[in-house]
Amino acid sequence: MGKSKLISSKGAAELFFDGAILGVGGFIGTGVAEEIHQEVEKRYLETGKPENLTLLYAAGIGDGGERGLNHYAHEGLIKKVIGGHWGLAPKLQPLVAANKIEAYNLPQGVIAQMFRDSAAGKPRTITHVGLGTFVDPDIDGGKLNEVTTEKIVEKVCFDGKEYLAYKTQKIDIAIVKGTEADENGNISFGKEPLTLEVLSIAMNAKNNGGMVIVQVEKMVKNGSIDPKQVKIPGILVDYVVVVDKIENHMQTFGTQFNDAFVRSDVVIKKETNVYPLNERKVIARRAAMLLDPNKKVLNYGIGVPEIIAEVLREEGQEKGFTPTIEPGAVGGTPAGGLDFGCSAVPEAIIDQPYMFDFYDGGGIDAAFLGLAQCDGDGNINVSKFGPKIAGCGGFINITQNAEELAFCGTFTAGGLKVRAADGKLDILQEGKAKKFISSVEQITFSGNVARQNGKKVIYITERAVFELLPEGLTLTEIAPGVDIQKDIFDQMEFIPLIAENLKTMDERIFMNNPMGLNFEEEKVMEAWALQFA
Repeated sequence: MGKSKLISSKGAAELFFDGAILGVGGFIGTGVAEEIHQEVEKRYLETGKPENLTLLYAAGIGDGGERGLNHYAHEGLIKKVIGGHWGLAPKLQPLVAANKIEAYNLPQGVIAQMFRDSAAGKPRTITHVGLGTFVDPDIDGGKLNEVTTEKIVEKVCFDGKEYLAYKTQKIDIAIVKGTEADENGNISFGKEPLTLEVLSIAMNAKNNGGMVIVQVEKMVKNGSIDPKQVKIPGILVDYVVVVDKIENHMQTFGTQFNDAFVRSDVVIKKETNVYPLNERKVIARRAAMLLDPNKKVLNYGIGVPEIIAEVLREEGQEKGFTPTIEPGAVGGTPAGGLDFGCSAVPEAIIDQPYMFDFYDGGGIDAAFLGLAQCDGDGNINVSKFGPKIAGCGGFINITQNAEELAFCGTFTAGGLKVRAADGKLDILQEGKAKKFISSVEQITFSGNVARQNGKKVIYITERAVFELLPEGLTLTEIAPGVDIQKDIFDQMEFIPLIAENLKTMDERIFMNNPMGLNFEEEKVMEAWALQFA
């Protein structure tokens, strides 16, 4: 090789030194240098070295069990974690609860941009993202436990407006993943579904005197990679690890390789399965009715919002809208589970910091996100529940900046059973846990900030729809067949405002056949009406 050195994954792990700040690339399992992380854990268990590492990462990295950042969950190995999402690395969470490590949760987009800002020598990442939420220094400043005391978020003011200034972090060791490396260390991403923030992480480490380690599938000759396909130039790369076991170099933690994740010319067999008519589909159907053919750029969160794409497919309306996913995929069909973040047959894949530039500037027409806890002010918590730290991920960036916003989730949780049929909803068994509570545990979305900004916000459940109006959270629709006192008010810890023209949800939502959505027809009718108005 040229200036970059070819080493084994074990050799890479031996380069890690006490107190190093690690910049880790990945989104769930996409872009994760799994074999290197395995070797770091193995070395620590065998030798007790390295010690007191700091993990810095933007998105959730792990499989909810053993892989990804779960390899670092050892007292002594880790000193501090600054991450965007925590739920996929549950082994780290007991260390936070026991005050064994310092821990921060910051917005995913902010950290992605922070990598880039630190590479450019900027001392702070300044943004409106996070105002009024738990990362605001007036609330928690993103700190997750008592031993976390350093303030890394401060409030600043420009032109009469408040912003948050996040302290940028310099990386000692960058650990990222690519597909091929040539003899000079140039890295291609031919098989990678996402490019994430790999270039920013590598530049950050290199410009701050650190080292860059890249895990790849194979080596190729100089000149064999199209220069436009080089995502990390060799001048930034110190060490290349060719993976020993191909199972440690998967596209995602759910898929070894799927051509459709990296190509737009793959023909995918059209699904004929119909998603069952359950509470999740009821919510997704009501959410789909919000779509506007004049506002086509969307973002779907994980969980119930994913089913909106299924509804659009069943209604034959999926081509009228362009979904985007925060790590960088534009168009195609968003994948779920451990493949989440990828898109089948995408139109484009851009770097994650640029996707969040687009989001933060208001590029999303409509976003559909999950609903875990909601209070009377319209605040939403999806990030922390007792000792369980889910983390905010891209939720704060998306919810604060989408033009229109819908939170989608069941009315109660834990054992809820319903039946949708014949145009109405029956509650067969109530969930054990209430979601509409007097005070959310952590503010991941601020209803007060949204009201101040005049944002259009709707909360959709299987039995009721609420809107965030200037007066407060207001009940605007109820499902046919439910009892407003027994099934709604008795299952809440507060009584919402009630719209004067309280409506009944469209009965088509509760029928076991397509609803007949046709957004193009509605667009034509709207234009016709305007012409003769």
